[in-house]
Amino acid sequence: MTAVKIYVIFLLTYGGMAAGRLPWLRVDRTGIALLGLIALLGTEALNLDEVGARIDMPTLVLLFAIMIISAQFIASGFCDSVIRRIGQAPGSPLRILGLTVAACGGLSAFLANDMLVYCMTPLLVDAVRARGLDPRPYLIAMIAADNAGSAATIIGAPQTILVGQLGNLHLPTYLWACGVPAIVSLGIVFAVVAFLWRGKLELATDGFAEEALPPLAFRPHDRTQTNKGIAAVVCLLALFLTDLPRDVFALSIAALLLLNRKFTSAAMIAAIDWPLLLLFACLFGVTGALGNTALPGMLIDGLQSIHLLPDSLIVLAPLTLFLSNTIGNVPSAVLLLQVWLDPPPGALYGLALLSSLAGNFLLIGSLSNLIIVERALERGVKLRANEFARAGIPITLASMAVGVFWLYLTGIMPWLPVVDAAAN
Repeated sequence: MTAVKIYVIFLLTYGGMAAGRLPWLRVDRTGIALLGLIALLGTEALNLDEVGARIDMPTLVLLFAIMIISAQFIASGFCDSVIRRIGQAPGSPLRILGLTVAACGGLSAFLANDMLVYCMTPLLVDAVRARGLDPRPYLIAMIAADNAGSAATIIGAPQTILVGQLGNLHLPTYLWACGVPAIVSLGIVFAVVAFLWRGKLELATDGFAEEALPPLAFRPHDRTQTNKGIAAVVCLLALFLTDLPRDVFALSIAALLLLNRKFTSAAMIAAIDWPLLLLFACLFGVTGALGNTALPGMLIDGLQSIHLLPDSLIVLAPLTLFLSNTIGNVPSAVLLLQVWLDPPPGALYGLALLSSLAGNFLLIGSLSNLIIVERALERGVKLRANEFARAGIPITLASMAVGVFWLYLTGIMPWLPVVDAAAN
């Protein structure tokens, strides 16, 4: 009976996340995951001790530490300075578009992308509007560059952090396997947006609030505090080259940033994306409960018997594309890693790369996509789902094709399932 409760609650939870929110209610994916966990506790299918045992604390601690480092850059005014420079840069609209792709893609490779876009989106809207440009193509470029750039490093996105931590992936191999196609994908982002919006980058009349909102004030840039953040990122990347515990030492790096005379620790901690951490914790509990039943083992054995485990590109690529644009790339990564207990290293690199790139297919593919849309709407700019899909679909298909080709070319992952002749 307990297993039946878990199956029903699991299906309702992930079904709700696939829908994006509960009908007639303002409950997002984090809220749905929390309700699922509460339902497991309320029906006594799970108890608090079991929830705690299923949550991977090293992953949450590492993600928290990276968020603190990201908060350092935001509080120092560095992100404001980047957008200000983009807005004031001389040149054509295409040059501004290129700078947007380069800046957003580059920053998302090293900092928590959800926090970055929350801070930078309204500033970008104001900066390009002040130049008489239509913010929508630049917002599309920001979304796509954010997802593509976050795949470049092991600390770039929640799902890459999760895969890197649980799989104990090596930074040099990761940069070779995922960094190269991620950089190529940034070029694809620029080319597709520039082509689709050719001759239409100037300010349009539709899709905006009738009354112009007063421009936001840019925070002054404190170079000393930014340099502290840069030193923290360098130390964090160096940590990934060692065998030291990543979570504990990353937290130590974050703690040094909290010992700050310029910013209060309360302000730094308040900038953390707590809903994302809660989403991770709840998903660990819900999927962990499923993993305690017999179903995942039966499913994995069945897929293995017909050679359809996602350890080959022909299976993993469409699977990540589907899951990322239904339940989202973070929940899909948690789900796969909780039910597939012994994936080969190549599949982990492929999962980190392809799940990030797949987030560009539709607006619902990534949490950062939705954050950008909501923050832009606050500044009077409505980015429609079909407008994004017109660029996002070709960007995703082209960048995932590059990623698949690169993973196969470098021998990271096979194209077809490897059939063990001895087993047959």
